[in-house]
Amino acid sequence: MDVTMDVSVKLSALQVMQDAPVIPVIVLNDVKQAVLLARALVAGGIRMLEVTLRTPQALACIEAIARDVPEAVVGAGTVRSAADAQAVAMAGARFAVSPGYTRTLGQACRDAGLSLLPGVATGSEIMMAQEDGLTELKFFPAMQAGGPTMLKAWSGPFLDVKFCPTGGVSMANAAEFLALPNVVCVGGSWLTPADAVASGDWARVTALARQACGLAHLPA
Repeated sequence: MDVTMDVSVKLSALQVMQDAPVIPVIVLNDVKQAVLLARALVAGGIRMLEVTLRTPQALACIEAIARDVPEAVVGAGTVRSAADAQAVAMAGARFAVSPGYTRTLGQACRDAGLSLLPGVATGSEIMMAQEDGLTELKFFPAMQAGGPTMLKAWSGPFLDVKFCPTGGVSMANAAEFLALPNVVCVGGSWLTPADAVASGDWARVTALARQACGLAHLPA
C-alpha cells in the first residue's frame, strides 16, 4: 500500500515535498468546491494539497477532502498556533505548513501527529528549526526574501537543509527554483486560480496540475 494514502502512517515533511514538484496553496470559500477541486488536482497528478486557514470554511473543506478524496493527502496552511494544529489534525489534515516557526507550534504538531513544513526567511530561523530536528523548511516569502540567490547562498552553511520556496513563485520562475540542489519542490497558488475555482472550471485546474508535474523535467 502507498504510505501516502494510508492515514495510519505518519508522513515525513520530506515525503510531502517529494511527491510532486509543486504543493498547491489553496484558498477555499465554499465547502461544495473543496472535493471537486481536490479531485481535479489529483487527476492532474498533484496529491499533496495545502488548504490554507484563511477563510472561515477552511476546516470544513479540509474535513470534506479528507473524507471524500482518499487519493489526496490534505494538509493545512497558515497554521500559526497550537490551537490551529489541533483543529486541523481533528479535521483530517496530515501535514501542516506555517508562515513562520515557534517551538510551541513545533511541539503541537508533533503532539498532533502532523509533519510540519515551517516558514523561514533568515539564517537564525533556520538554525532554530534545526535545533528542533526540522531540516525540511518552507522558504517564505521566497521572492521578497531573496529568491533563488538567497537559496544559493544558504546552500553552503545549510547544506543539510531542503527547501520549499513559497511566495511569489509562479509557472514563470518555478523551474529556476527547482533547478537548485537544495530545493525539493515549490509552493504556489497558480494551480488554483480564483476565477477557475469560482466558475468550476475543473478541467483548467487539472491542466495546470499536469503542467506543474512536468516542471521537474524542465531546464532552468
